[in-house]
Amino acid sequence: MDNPTTMIAVAGKGGVGKTSLAAVMVKLLVQAYPDKKILAIDADPAVGLSTALGIEVETTIDDIRKKVVAQAQDGNTKAAIELLGEARYEIFDALVEQDGFSFIAIGRPESAGCYCKINSYLKEVISILSSNYDYVVIDGEAGIEQINRRVMEKVTHLLLVTDSSKKGCQVIQTIKKVADDLVMYEKAGAIANRIPDMNVKQYMDTGDIPVLSYILSDPSLAEFDLKGESVFYLSDNSAIVKGAKEALEAIGILSQN
Repeated sequence: MDNPTTMIAVAGKGGVGKTSLAAVMVKLLVQAYPDKKILAIDADPAVGLSTALGIEVETTIDDIRKKVVAQAQDGNTKAAIELLGEARYEIFDALVEQDGFSFIAIGRPESAGCYCKINSYLKEVISILSSNYDYVVIDGEAGIEQINRRVMEKVTHLLLVTDSSKKGCQVIQTIKKVADDLVMYEKAGAIANRIPDMNVKQYMDTGDIPVLSYILSDPSLAEFDLKGESVFYLSDNSAIVKGAKEALEAIGILSQN
C-alpha cells in the first residue's frame, strides 16, 4: 500500500456515546471514500459497535485466542502451535464484510494467567490485518485500561469523547496523558457529545486537548439506540452525523467542503 493506514481510535468514559460516534465515523468514511478499504474494529468487550452498525457477530478474536489457550492448558503443545499458525487465517475468516467496509470484534479482555506469546501474536496479526486497509476505526473500551494493550498502540488519530460533565472531561485528560507515553499517535482531539446546550461550552475544561466539535443531545439517535437500528440509516442532518463530520474535518481525516 502506497499510503499508510489512517488508524482512528475512539475513547472516553462509559456513557458518553463513543460507540455511536465511532459507528457514525464509519458511515461518513464509507460515504466520503467509496473507493477506499475501511475496517471497523470493535475493541469494547460490550460489543456495541456491531449493534450500531447493524452487524451480527459470530466469531471474535478472543474466541480464536481461547482455542489456543485451551490447547496449551491441555498440554497439547503441538496442537496449540499448529492452531496458533492457523489463527491468522481464522482472523481473516472472522471478518464480516459489509457494503463499503469490513468489521471485526476483539471480544472479551484477556483472562487471568499469562499467555503473553499468544496475546502478542494475535496483536501482531491484528496489526497485519489493519495494514490491508486505508482507514481503520477502533471503538475502544471505556476508560484507560486498553490504551496500552493490543490494538491501541499504533493509532494515527486519537479522538477522545466526553459529555459536559467534569468527570468526562477529567477522563479524557487522563487518557491523553497515558497515551502520550504509550501510544504513537499523530493527532488528538476531543468531541463534546450529548451536551444539553451550547452554553455549557464555557464551563468545560478539556486541558490541552482541542475540542473538534460540540454535539447537542440527539433524540433521533436515542430512538435508533432503543430500536437497535444501524446508524447508516441516520439522516445526514442529525446532530451526531453533522458533529462527527465537523470533528473529522477539523482533524484532517475528511476534507472540508
